[in-house]
Amino acid sequence: MTNDPNKTAGGLLGDALSHVSALVRKEVDLARAEVNENLKSAGVAVGLIIGAIVVALTALNVLTAALVAALTEAGIPAGWSALIVGVVFAIIAYAMATKGTNDLKLSSLAPTRTAKNVKRDAQTVKEVYDDK
Repeated sequence: MTNDPNKTAGGLLGDALSHVSALVRKEVDLARAEVNENLKSAGVAVGLIIGAIVVALTALNVLTAALVAALTEAGIPAGWSALIVGVVFAIIAYAMATKGTNDLKLSSLAPTRTAKNVKRDAQTVKEVYDDK
């Protein structure tokens, strides 16, 4: 806005609207950037889930080999060793899947910083117009 004391109410309103419009554009750009950032972290979470699937398949193979070895060898320690390794891989897969699933919750993808900025901007605009 200019400091022209002779400016009409329409001119002042036009200036105010152009400033609000610019502010809204900047907030939309900020929201877009924040969503992109959140989608990148969602990509990492999907990678963890895919990793968990690979590890779970490995665990299934090892557990199957352990069962076969245990049945075939009737209690020879090599079979039980394979069983222990399979259980460890299953625990790792579970931990990875849980972490990936938790990171994909919709609340972690929402543009929270932008929402906070928009609320603050709206409050500021309201205060400016309440003072007049």
